[in-house]
Amino acid sequence: MNLRTIFTTFQQNSLSNKQLAFGIGLFLLGFETVFAGGSAGFESTFLWVALLLIIAKLSGIIEKIKQPAVLGELLIGVVLGNLALVNITWFEPIKTDMYVKFIAELGVIILLFQVGLESTIHEMKKVGVPALIVALIGVAVPFALGTLLVGPLLIPKEHFTSLPSNITIDHVYLFLGATLTATSVGITARVFQDLNVLRSKESQIVLGAAVIDDVLGLIILAVVTAIIKVGSVSGLDVIIILGKAIGFLVGAVAIGTYGAPLLTRMLSVISKSGSMKFTFVISFCLFFSYLAYLIGLAPIVGAFAAGLVLDQVHYKPFDSSLFVSEIRSIISRSSTELKSEIEQSLKKHDHHHVNELVASLGMFVTPVFFVLTGMLVDLRTFMQVEILLSGLAISAVAILGKVVAGLGAGKGKNKLLIGIGMIPRGEVGLIFATTGKAIGVVNDEIYSIIVIMVITTTLITPPLLSIVLKKTNIAIDK
Repeated sequence: MNLRTIFTTFQQNSLSNKQLAFGIGLFLLGFETVFAGGSAGFESTFLWVALLLIIAKLSGIIEKIKQPAVLGELLIGVVLGNLALVNITWFEPIKTDMYVKFIAELGVIILLFQVGLESTIHEMKKVGVPALIVALIGVAVPFALGTLLVGPLLIPKEHFTSLPSNITIDHVYLFLGATLTATSVGITARVFQDLNVLRSKESQIVLGAAVIDDVLGLIILAVVTAIIKVGSVSGLDVIIILGKAIGFLVGAVAIGTYGAPLLTRMLSVISKSGSMKFTFVISFCLFFSYLAYLIGLAPIVGAFAAGLVLDQVHYKPFDSSLFVSEIRSIISRSSTELKSEIEQSLKKHDHHHVNELVASLGMFVTPVFFVLTGMLVDLRTFMQVEILLSGLAISAVAILGKVVAGLGAGKGKNKLLIGIGMIPRGEVGLIFATTGKAIGVVNDEIYSIIVIMVITTTLITPPLLSIVLKKTNIAIDK
C-alpha cells in the first residue's frame, strides 16, 4: 500500500475524523512528494526540523496517561530511528544532518539554561541542610554503585573490544556511574505538580535537592569527561578539574552579580524593548556555554550556571512585557482596593517574562534534541537478552541509589516519598549518555542500557509517588 492509497483510506473515515484524516493524509502525500523529488542540501533540514517538531508534539499524547512529554519524544525517536529495520529508510538522513545536530545541541543548551532560570542561588539557600544532604547521598551512592559494583559485574570487558585508544574500561565504568547521579528537575517538578503536592515540605526538599543534584552531576560529568580526554584518573587531575568547575561557578556568580547589571544598563540605553531583553539573556547563556567549553567543561555546565545567576534585578532596565504594561496602565487610573494585589501579581508575571521568552525558543529546539537522541538508539541491541537484563539491573540500582537518599531528609519527613521523588533521570540522563557517545566512551550497547534506565526511572516514578501519597496524610495543594 503506497502513501496515496493510505491517504484515500483515511479520507473514507467517519465525518468526525475527517479533519484529522485529511491532515494526516496531506502530511503523507507531501512526504512522498519530497522524497520522490530527491531532496538534498541544507534545504532538506527545513523538512527534517518540521517533521521532528510535529512528530514530537504528536508524541505528547503520552501525557494523557500522566507521563512526561519527554518520554514520548524519546520513544517516538526510537521508533523513527529503527524504521530501517523494516526497510523504511525515510528518516535515516536525519541522523547525519549536521544542521539538525546543531539545532539539537542548541536545544540541550537552552534546556539547561531554562532549568537554571527556574531557580536562583537565594532559593537554593532557603531549601536548607536537608536538601543538601539528600542531594549528596543521591549523588554519592549511585555514582559509587555504578562505578565500583554495577559496571564491573554487569558489563564485562568483552563488550568493549573496539574502544578508542585513549579510553579504558575503567573510563567506561566511571562514566556509567556519572549517568546514575542526576535527577531530572523538570520531570520531578511536573510529577509533583500533577499530584498537587508542590507546597508540601517533602516536595520542596526534593526540588531543592534535585537542583543541587544537577549542579553536582554536571560537575561530575565535567570531571569524568575531562579525565577521559586526558587519559588519566590521577587524584591530581580530579582536584584540578574539580577546582576548574568550582572556580567557574564562583566566577559565574561574580559575573552575574556585578557584570550582568552593568551590561543590562548599557544595552537598555540603546533599547529597552523586549527583543533587547531576549538578546541579552540568550547571549548571556551562549557566552557562559562557550566560557565553560574554553576551560574544559561541558557547555551545558555554562548554560546552567548562566540561568542560575541571572536574577530579576538584571531585567529591570528593560521594558515590561506588553501584557504587563497594558494592565499597569489600566490600574494606574484606578483607586480600587485590589490595586496593590494586582501589582504584586504583575511583578511575578514580569519576572517570569524572561522565562517565557526563553521557553518559546526552547519549544522550537529542545524537542529536536530528544527525538534525535531517541533515534540514536539501536533496537537491535535490545534483542540481546544480556543487554536488556543489564539495563533492568542498572535501573534497579539507579532506583535504589535515589531511594536511599531520602534517609537524609531528617525527622518528621516522609523519607520514602522524598527518595522516590529523586528517582527520574529524564533529560539529564540522556544528556550524559549523548555526551558519552560523542567522546567515544559510550558504545551502542551502553547507550541502550542507559536509555533503558532513563525510560524505567521516568515511567516508574509517577505511579510509585501516587501509591505512597495515598498511604500518607501529606496535604494536597488547593
